[in-house]
Amino acid sequence: MKKIYLDNASTTAIRPEVVQEMTKIMLEDYGNPSSTHSFGRNAKNILELSRKSIARQLNVNAQEIIFTSGGTEANNWILRSAVQDLGIKRIISSKIEHHAVLSTIEELQKEYSIQVDYVKLLANGEVDLTDLSVLLSKDVKTLVSLMHVNNEIGTILDLERTAVICRQYNALFHSDTVQSMGKMKLDLQTATVDFVVASAHKFHGPKGVGFAFVRKNAGLQPLFYGGEQEKGLRAGTEAVHQIAGMAKALDISYANLEQEKQHITAVKQYLIEQLEQHFTGFSINGNSDGFYNIINVVLPFSEEKTAMILFHLDMRSIAVSRGSACQSGSIRPSHVLAELLPDNLIRKPSLRISLSHYNTTADIDGLIEALKTV
Repeated sequence: MKKIYLDNASTTAIRPEVVQEMTKIMLEDYGNPSSTHSFGRNAKNILELSRKSIARQLNVNAQEIIFTSGGTEANNWILRSAVQDLGIKRIISSKIEHHAVLSTIEELQKEYSIQVDYVKLLANGEVDLTDLSVLLSKDVKTLVSLMHVNNEIGTILDLERTAVICRQYNALFHSDTVQSMGKMKLDLQTATVDFVVASAHKFHGPKGVGFAFVRKNAGLQPLFYGGEQEKGLRAGTEAVHQIAGMAKALDISYANLEQEKQHITAVKQYLIEQLEQHFTGFSINGNSDGFYNIINVVLPFSEEKTAMILFHLDMRSIAVSRGSACQSGSIRPSHVLAELLPDNLIRKPSLRISLSHYNTTADIDGLIEALKTV
């Protein structure tokens, strides 16, 4: 039975070219980049070339890229340091952010008694930017934290417009770009976001590595201590092979962006057509014009089918998700869908189907045939 992977918002298959790059470095350039001998200097050179490569893709200065273990660490660091070190007294976010943001904000609220406001959402799950302006009109030192592309329903935030609103009210702007990095061009000179985070495994790179963009002179302080790596902001020996793999994956993703986007968009459209043909009454959660590789659908099945549908698909070697992979083991409904859907729909089976350039219409046919047997 052919395996069908339709859960690319959780993680992606690593590109073969990335594996080759990482393997070469692990075998040949294994020096510690903090060492001064030739082995260390070679590793340091790879590290800095990777930093420059990522910075070039985002149109920023290489010194504004800080390597981390991934998006969760970077989100925690930025939010926590903003409160501890930058004098932030209030955070504005939304209730459909990733838990790496929401849980961190909740902890900071307990520890520092900061004010937390949640911006209103439109019916399709998009952020109400008019309400954001109203919230920002209060004269309190504020950090706005809003994700670029929602990982469950694929709604897209207008980064440029949001950045302009934040600048207008002298607020700092942090955006979790984990789902959009490598899949949408980002020019951080045009969209003047203060802090951005990314994770390599979302754009066909290795797991366990990511980066933060921190605009120059932002004033963040380290999350933990014990070394002077990353300008003293992130202690610990850098995983050179992973960082180089991440830079390689980002380069390839952007080099192939238009071609792969076109392919994925066509597969998604075929999926929608097949759902319309075979499952009368299905609906799309969020905006039907959302991000091109994510679609979240409510299926017209009875409520008692909900608990078993993923198990049924998995038995047929088909991987999809009911929500974020970070909470997919929970029996509770997705916090994103709970915020958006009425009670009669939240109890029905919703599937997040997320695509990559490796997917084909044959994969969709396999999914549809499996769903028809539920």
